[in-house]
Amino acid sequence: MKAAVCYEFGKPLVIEDLSIDPPKAGEVKVRLAACAICHSDIHYMEGAWGGVLPAVYGHEAAGVVEEVGDGVAGIAPGDHVVVTLIRSCGHCYYCAQGDRHICDTKFPLDREQRLHKEGEDKVYQGLRTGAFAEYVVVEESQLAVIPKDVPLESASLLACGVITGLGAVVNTAAVPSGSSVVVIGTGGVGLNSVQGARLCGAHPIIAMDLSDDKLTAAKNFGATHGINPKNQDAKEVVLSLTDGRGADYVFVTVGSTKAIEQGLGLLRKAGSLVIVGMPAIGETFDVEALDFADASQRIMGSKMGSTRLNVDIPKLVSLYQEGRLKLDELISGRYPIEEINEAIASVNRAEALRNVIVFD
Repeated sequence: MKAAVCYEFGKPLVIEDLSIDPPKAGEVKVRLAACAICHSDIHYMEGAWGGVLPAVYGHEAAGVVEEVGDGVAGIAPGDHVVVTLIRSCGHCYYCAQGDRHICDTKFPLDREQRLHKEGEDKVYQGLRTGAFAEYVVVEESQLAVIPKDVPLESASLLACGVITGLGAVVNTAAVPSGSSVVVIGTGGVGLNSVQGARLCGAHPIIAMDLSDDKLTAAKNFGATHGINPKNQDAKEVVLSLTDGRGADYVFVTVGSTKAIEQGLGLLRKAGSLVIVGMPAIGETFDVEALDFADASQRIMGSKMGSTRLNVDIPKLVSLYQEGRLKLDELISGRYPIEEINEAIASVNRAEALRNVIVFD
């Protein structure tokens, strides 16, 4: 099978033919139809979060089940599925609390590789998935079955960008109707935080970005106001839109500690800042501890939108089918696997909301 392999951090991906093992017990082999490019893949390829090479990245995917291992229940060959990096056992402490996205069980796929180069050299599955490839073998808990009439290119976006951005608002923060919301960064994840705020009935929904084009897109996804900090004083605008208090909720969807510090300055007393984008390893941000405590403010981390796949994906699919959740509009470009480096370069130039690799 064709796969895009990273051999050196910060270098272009190399397209190679790899072999993939059949699924073992509890695993599923999926023939992919599409894999969107997320900034998390790019950060890993650049070495921001460490990792082991050679590796195939890509984790925002959808496809058709080809083969199931022993003991797999509820998934069969021919099923259309969303493929995620969320791997959960269903019975550890965190899973029992409903926090399957932070399950700490170690699976065989955490120790063993299913991808190989000629000569049996191991190739690692980046972000537990390895979806910049024509096939993946993943743990059954990483899949959500979807209706066959949902386009797989659009469905791939549910695997990360949508659940991460929207889930931060709906699940992690559980934003009440009428709350004022600021979303810092309106790329693929940020636009879905905007969508989540709209679905929750928030008002105003204030989008912040350095790109006027992305601010325009944010308004199409539900933002009521847009701020470009290059041209406006962000704090002044937020205060003017919130009766001088500051925002009830600020969602930082970019992996920037500077943006986190900026977001703290936009909060009202007892407001909540939610860190959605993941900064590089070792990066820190400053908080004035006395002021923070005195204002009774909160900081929350949100990993993968606190998503429960078997609960949230069906809901999101229904919203899409009802026309209440935008997926098709998130796709900026479609590329064959051979052009993946061009697709990534487009993302790095901030030209895309979500570029998608499509397979035959």
